[in-house]
Amino acid sequence: MGGSGGRDERAAEIRDRLRGFTRRVAAASGRPSAVAVTLVTDADDRTCFLLTRRSPRLRAHSGQFALPGGRIDPGETVPYAARRELAEELGIEVPASAVLGWLDDYVTRSGYVITPVVIWAGDALDRLVPSPDEVAKVFVIPLDDLDIEPNFLTIPESDAPVIQIPLVGSKIHAPTAAVLYQFREIALRGRVTRVDHLEQPVFAWR
Repeated sequence: MGGSGGRDERAAEIRDRLRGFTRRVAAASGRPSAVAVTLVTDADDRTCFLLTRRSPRLRAHSGQFALPGGRIDPGETVPYAARRELAEELGIEVPASAVLGWLDDYVTRSGYVITPVVIWAGDALDRLVPSPDEVAKVFVIPLDDLDIEPNFLTIPESDAPVIQIPLVGSKIHAPTAAVLYQFREIALRGRVTRVDHLEQPVFAWR
């Protein structure tokens, strides 16, 4: 992929695949939240996504790997909440037209219903300003790095498989791993794949 034309084609391809996908809305109740699968281009003109490590000072899920996101405030739409959280956590503001589509809802063990929103932020790395209160580190990961098969583990606490994706020299778990896996399968490979049955590790249940 070279130049802005190639980037536009990549964005259009991902948008078309997401528009052709019928997403699942969670039947379970919980606190509604949104996360942003944020796509950017790096200095080598590669399409990448942004992954954060949460600040150790946060009360909930401190130190865990995550996508930018948080609760949906009253009166907000899901895409607006994802864009707001992206701006608050990483300083990246994008218009409504940057939203390429949505993925399936994922219900967490800690009581959230997460809706993933895929956002095309283009050259936003020039505007990246992580919030020190929320973000310990930002990883800019080429989409090609998602071309790795996840591990599916068994645990005595659940009959469902625990998904684990090797990335950034560590292991990424659900819900983030489930979202990234579905994004890869649908947006990059054009394969309808469901992930709402995939389990989180026990340390993330709180």
